[in-house]
Amino acid sequence: MAQEIELKFIVDPQRIESLREKLNAMSQEQHDVRKLVNIYYETADNFLRRHNMGLRIRGNGDQYEMTMKTSGRVTGGLHQRPEYNVALNEPILDLALLPADIWPEGLDVAVLQQQLNPLFSTNFNRETWVLQQDTSRIELALDQGDVVAGALQEPICELELELLEGEASALLTLAGQLINQTGLRMGSLSKAARGYHLAQGAPERQIKPLSLLSLAPKTTVEQGLAAGLSQALDSWLYHEELWLRGNGAAKRHIMLAVENIRHILALFGGIIPRKASSQLRDLLLTSETRLAEHDKGADILFSPQASATKLALTRWLFESQWRNFIDDKGRAKLAGSLKRFADINLSRHASELKDIFQRPLGDTYADKLTRLARELDAARLLAGIYHTEQASTWLENWQGLNDAIVARQPVEIEHYRNEAISQVPFWLHSGK
Repeated sequence: MAQEIELKFIVDPQRIESLREKLNAMSQEQHDVRKLVNIYYETADNFLRRHNMGLRIRGNGDQYEMTMKTSGRVTGGLHQRPEYNVALNEPILDLALLPADIWPEGLDVAVLQQQLNPLFSTNFNRETWVLQQDTSRIELALDQGDVVAGALQEPICELELELLEGEASALLTLAGQLINQTGLRMGSLSKAARGYHLAQGAPERQIKPLSLLSLAPKTTVEQGLAAGLSQALDSWLYHEELWLRGNGAAKRHIMLAVENIRHILALFGGIIPRKASSQLRDLLLTSETRLAEHDKGADILFSPQASATKLALTRWLFESQWRNFIDDKGRAKLAGSLKRFADINLSRHASELKDIFQRPLGDTYADKLTRLARELDAARLLAGIYHTEQASTWLENWQGLNDAIVARQPVEIEHYRNEAISQVPFWLHSGK
């Protein structure tokens, strides 16, 4: 088994030549262009997809390889996942060659193989360079081609940085050197994810508002911090795709995701000092300003500033950089129970919300939107530790108030305000 660790960027096709020149200048090891044909397999009931597995055969000339990728971790555009590669004499599946322990218990692998059929393919030319970054070796692969599923297809134009040996942080360091030029955008959608979407008929991707973050009962404070930021970054990258594909409403959800990140940093500010995230917060504020000024996604999303912000957050998360700024007392708090942290902080946030909206505010509701958004973002993260319908309803009423204020709907505003302030707390130590 290999542990694939790679960082993916979508490339503006108009910037291919300048990117190629930069890679030629940086690398002393360049390989010939290869034409790669990849066929992905699936069952009629999406068995592999449901188990977070991806199976393909890759052809490179007269050489063939079967690859199984299993679930891993994705932070922004940084992908970490186990993969199993098996050389084949011909492009025919043979699941018996894969390790037996990768399959769900009790699965009949022979039966599964009979149920598998080609679902989609990715066909692209790959140019590769290998760079030495400190003590690490990194392969850079520039892929241009198409994802094809039946009569549907979608272009591929992306740059992948894959760790061959060394430390994963080297990928992020190298990426920081590359994004100084316009034309790169961090991407979270893999070729396979795009292929599955096409195979489903390419339905229009829908807006996905930030929702209650579901967390395990024994989640620590630090794990809650990382999960909340990761959810916001995922939302950011997802809605970038939608905006670039022509969905103008997605821009607002990018801005909400950026705002959510700042609010999460504030929520944990009593443990993690501001200096730990000062550079990151400056980048986030600049991104918010630039987003507000641009109506076309391509004008900003492929810019060095936008890439630097997402890369900085990815690195902050991946390397847990906040740990460099806290003492033993802070580390103990981060290792503590998020449930206990949520109990205390939900009481505080709920009290502040009730104080603000205890009485009708007439024409001044809009003045409270910034404060309401901050409190909502905190509650959305903290309430997820409870896994109760009551927690969802509590949050939905406050979100309803927010949306009614934005839409300037007086009747709905008063309805949701009354519902929200009269709710019974669902958390412990609330004083109720």
